[in-house]
Amino acid sequence: MARDGDHPDDLVYDWNLSDLPARPSLPIGLDDETLRDGLQGPSVTDPPIEMKGRILRAMDALGIDTADVGLPGAGPKAVADSTALCRQIVEEKLSIRPNCAARTMARDIEPIARIASSTGLPVEACLFIGSSAIRQYAEDWSIDLLQQRTEESVRFAVREGLPVMYVTEDTCRAHPDTLRRLYRTAIDCGARRLCVTDTVGHATPHGAVQVVRFVARIVEESGAHVGIDWHGHRDRGLGLANTLAAIAAGATRVHGCALGIGERAGNTPMDLILVNLKLLGWIDRDLTGLGEYCRLVSEGCRVPIPSNYPVVGPDAFETGTGVHAAAVIKALRKNDPWLADRVYSGVPASDFGFRQTIRIGPMSGRSNVIFWMEQHGLEPKDEVVDRIFAAAKNSDRLLEEDEIRELAGPPKASAAGRPRSSGTRRRG
Repeated sequence: MARDGDHPDDLVYDWNLSDLPARPSLPIGLDDETLRDGLQGPSVTDPPIEMKGRILRAMDALGIDTADVGLPGAGPKAVADSTALCRQIVEEKLSIRPNCAARTMARDIEPIARIASSTGLPVEACLFIGSSAIRQYAEDWSIDLLQQRTEESVRFAVREGLPVMYVTEDTCRAHPDTLRRLYRTAIDCGARRLCVTDTVGHATPHGAVQVVRFVARIVEESGAHVGIDWHGHRDRGLGLANTLAAIAAGATRVHGCALGIGERAGNTPMDLILVNLKLLGWIDRDLTGLGEYCRLVSEGCRVPIPSNYPVVGPDAFETGTGVHAAAVIKALRKNDPWLADRVYSGVPASDFGFRQTIRIGPMSGRSNVIFWMEQHGLEPKDEVVDRIFAAAKNSDRLLEEDEIRELAGPPKASAAGRPRSSGTRRRG
């Protein structure tokens, strides 16, 4: 963890960095799937194109490298939206680069080629096909058929001038011999990237490492310069851990969706990938726009952000607990924001555009009340502090600002010192 020059180096002993694999030698690419794979979530709303454009700008502001802007083979609306987003990248001179998903079929690839031609922008074709034995069994596919479709589709996309990422669905449950055969075919036909997918969220971090290392050996044996992507889901709650493990094992680009939206339990959250890569020192960029990015996706996709969601949730940097708040308050009284941001937080709020907030509730101490009043321009007279403190202790939740201000005023003759009855927590 980076330290301010005025602080001792040993204030935080970081076990996370003990025997950590060396920082990846290649830059870690980030591919945002929010506007395609993320929209497959059962509770997600497909935003209007104007909102998609705002989300795309927020991705660009965070330094995200590539964005999946749609699956044009799905129909005219998907073609129109994908085209509009690619045109926006050109017109606004955004740094982010587009890709589009496609089945291993010419009719899915053709509209991607037309979009690239009409916008003058290279559009990566992400060609996916099921690879696991269970999928083959359910679909009555043979390995020969999969190889044939792989060869035909990759060659067709390359002839159309499209950079190709070849994606094996359900990689983490596929047999090594199948993966070797399909990936080598894709490489030989001109694919520039291979994508390892945990389509059903089956993998553990150990499994993610094993499969990425296996694919890396296939690439090494081929002698080709081919990148390796990781695309994870979080059905077992391991999406983020698997993504970090995949990077350590050799993945050079990883996928995610804002707020973890996507099919079933969702995809790896892109926002938390960014947070953890920054905290590990694997990326160095301004992430103060993270809250805006998540807010736009929440609004556009109609996905509420849980109160306790890491970093961008309303509760992430708030505390009303006396012991915890006291440590933060002491740091703030030292005029030491660096210390206040870390003494009771594993994530420095200011690095991501937020700040530590002291609240007042049933677990608060008097110091919470005094500090809160000072911060809000109120004189912390003993009588007033006592009244607010008593109300907090008799409440079953944190007090809201309007309640505290009312308590800070002159007590009413009919109910002097009587705490307000508690109810549902409100947010200002």
